[in-house]
Amino acid sequence: MFTGIIQGQGRLATLQQAGGERILSIRALFALKDITPGESIAVNGVCLTVESGKDGFFTAYASAETLGRTNLSLLRSDALVNLERALAFGQRLGGHLVGGHVDCLATVRHIQDAGKSLRIRLDFPAEYGELVIPKGSVALDGISLTVNACGNDFLEVNVIPETRRVTTAASWTPGSQVNMEADMIGKYVMRMLAPRQEGARAGLDENFLREHGFL
Repeated sequence: MFTGIIQGQGRLATLQQAGGERILSIRALFALKDITPGESIAVNGVCLTVESGKDGFFTAYASAETLGRTNLSLLRSDALVNLERALAFGQRLGGHLVGGHVDCLATVRHIQDAGKSLRIRLDFPAEYGELVIPKGSVALDGISLTVNACGNDFLEVNVIPETRRVTTAASWTPGSQVNMEADMIGKYVMRMLAPRQEGARAGLDENFLREHGFL
């Protein structure tokens, strides 16, 4: 579990192809101590398991499923990535609950100045539109951000100077593809409501209620 509060950036030192999968070797550009094999680190918002690590350097494995859903497949050697270690019980939850399980890629469309911040509009597949709400939370490349405005297939966020300083958001340009994870609570709510919505479409009756465990 993560919070979307990026601890710093890392640089992709080496990239090893393993069939349709990859082994990433990453050097943190900040103090990242006591890395242990088996722990989880979010790389651009993607939860990866450390295979080996020492003194701010670690390797992690990305499966074909992960590569097919995220922008880790687009990375090249020397690329910068956002890093966050898993949340420990008792720590402050400064952002929002982030699972590190990316839903889709979002594409940066427009960037404009908004005071000292940047206002950024991104497009995403419309099938995820129900999970994005105004003033809700979204993780973009692992960064916890507040949704200023949204529609069925787009959202707008503000990126403040501190976020630009610490994360790769400073390098986003129109056309950049970023990992998007919708709010976890929203996903569970939608899952819980699905049988009722199905019933409303099919006709709510005693047989439907019994089939879905309501009777």
